[in-house]
Amino acid sequence: MHTFYNDRHALHHGKLEMFRGELVPCFEVPARADFVLDELKRRALGTVETPTAFDDGVIARVHAPRYVDFLRGAWDEWVALDPANAQRDAFPSYWPIRTFRSDVLPASFAARMGLFSYDAGSPLTAGTWTAAHAGAGCAIAAARSLVAGERAAFALTRPPGHHAGADFFGGYCFLNNAAIAAQTLRDAGMARVAVLDIDYHHGNGTQALFYERADVQVTSLHGDPHTEYPYYLGYADEDGAGAGLGFNRNLPLPRGTGFAAWRAALGTALQGIAAFGADALVISLGLDTFAGDPIAGFTLQSADYLAIGDALARAGLPTVFVFEGGYAVTEVGVNAVNVLEGFMQAAR
Repeated sequence: MHTFYNDRHALHHGKLEMFRGELVPCFEVPARADFVLDELKRRALGTVETPTAFDDGVIARVHAPRYVDFLRGAWDEWVALDPANAQRDAFPSYWPIRTFRSDVLPASFAARMGLFSYDAGSPLTAGTWTAAHAGAGCAIAAARSLVAGERAAFALTRPPGHHAGADFFGGYCFLNNAAIAAQTLRDAGMARVAVLDIDYHHGNGTQALFYERADVQVTSLHGDPHTEYPYYLGYADEDGAGAGLGFNRNLPLPRGTGFAAWRAALGTALQGIAAFGADALVISLGLDTFAGDPIAGFTLQSADYLAIGDALARAGLPTVFVFEGGYAVTEVGVNAVNVLEGFMQAAR
């Protein structure tokens, strides 16, 4: 398996996030990707490279231009407001919910930051755009390697992406890498692409991006949004709209779910993907289903991730893995690489 690694990911390193009413050190830290890379090297699982250049066009087909323009220049605007801001991360503090307008682009930086976000837990830092942009390049390169005939590839990048929508960030996510990979596959001529999100938290951004499309099926296994972030999306009755009706599937599971029930849901998801007739599969590889994760609630063990990889390989599809969540930092490398190793063993 070929891994495309974002060597600029550590430029995004938030100091604090808002969590349950207080500012706490960020759970989403550079060490997450570092542990995965170290484990890949320790097991000598495939090759690792860093993409050097890519076409931004696919980002524009996933994300709104005014949102991308904001992200690209946000840090410079933040510091221009007050030079002291260079020492602190930027957070939104206003949001245009319900009866407010969102079509007008305000002149105020604070208002625009609220327009393009949905939570106060995703600090924007000096290196956020550089890291997120390079991560999109990893997703594109991984998808293109499938087009070139590879069985599987891994986009090892952070910040993660599956909570980012067409024109908003949140949930630690700024550009939606899984959606960018899926769109790259479509642009290359693959008629049908399936996205399977196995992160503990529902990939609301990915769902929203493809909700009215029939060419990309989105399936997600996640914690029940009645009690789990992101709360406002991810329910079982959300099955697409318009041309996309029937092409979105959510399988929410209660807090405390163990591997037997989780694996049964995975089987259901894979049956739906087979019926869809996908040409390729994109996996939003969240590892926060692990029992030791500090901000999640399933009880999977490290050995279970080998079986997950095996099951994903048996779908028989060219597969892009995109690194998402997983905040038990010291275990995330073993858990991620277990999935990849299980996949490669079954795919031989």
